[in-house]
Amino acid sequence: MSGYQALTYWDLVAASVFLILNAVFSIALNLGLARTLIVSALRMTVQLILVGLILKAIFLAGSLWWTLLAAAVMAAFAGREIRARQARRLSGLWGTGLGAGAMLLAGSLVTLYALAGLIRPDPVWQPQYALPLFGMILGNTMTGVSLGLDTLHTALAQGKRDVEARLLLGGTRWEATRPALRQALRSGFTPIINAMAATGVVSLPGMMTGQILSGVDPREAVKYQLLIMFLLGGATGLGVLGATFASIWRLTDTRHRLRLDRLDTR
Repeated sequence: MSGYQALTYWDLVAASVFLILNAVFSIALNLGLARTLIVSALRMTVQLILVGLILKAIFLAGSLWWTLLAAAVMAAFAGREIRARQARRLSGLWGTGLGAGAMLLAGSLVTLYALAGLIRPDPVWQPQYALPLFGMILGNTMTGVSLGLDTLHTALAQGKRDVEARLLLGGTRWEATRPALRQALRSGFTPIINAMAATGVVSLPGMMTGQILSGVDPREAVKYQLLIMFLLGGATGLGVLGATFASIWRLTDTRHRLRLDRLDTR
């Protein structure tokens, strides 16, 4: 199998017909979603076109520094998104730095492991492989970390009396916050677990579908998809674990007191 069926811009316009139809239904039913739907679609279109042009330039340049710069920009936007998704977040720079740091550390570690030990492009930082892989890992880790932190902070705030009671009975900070930690870890792990459970039976993942449409042997596409899913699961787990444990460390002190004054409410 080789080659792929190229799409024209008119094909993309035709594909938007059903989206426009949804906007018409929104107007007819007075849902108030038509403007949001159209603006979101236009924004997505502009963003993807710009990303395509930028990636093409980076791929042609083949520069390590441009690749690192692109990865840094992706990480910065992902870190901002983690902060925005939390109803209660750590105050000050901790609010952005802790979640973003855990995500970046886990994402970078897993990406480097995959590039150097599994995919082995030459050079190892070849942007054609590094940026899409890093982007997928970053996106999934971002979702897990934001859910984990949001759940943890909410559980600690709502269960403040229970946590403080355990501390008064002689429990350490880790023992007192264990129920909230478990709840946060389950929340952070759930999206990737659901994705792995549904992959192949309920849905074909986007990467695998794209490879098959571009002419890659389905068996090879399956191998790459399995590789990606394993990496996504590993990175998400590491990111959620690192972020939640670090947040508990920040929200307690050396005297094993709960410090919810270090949380800001949106």
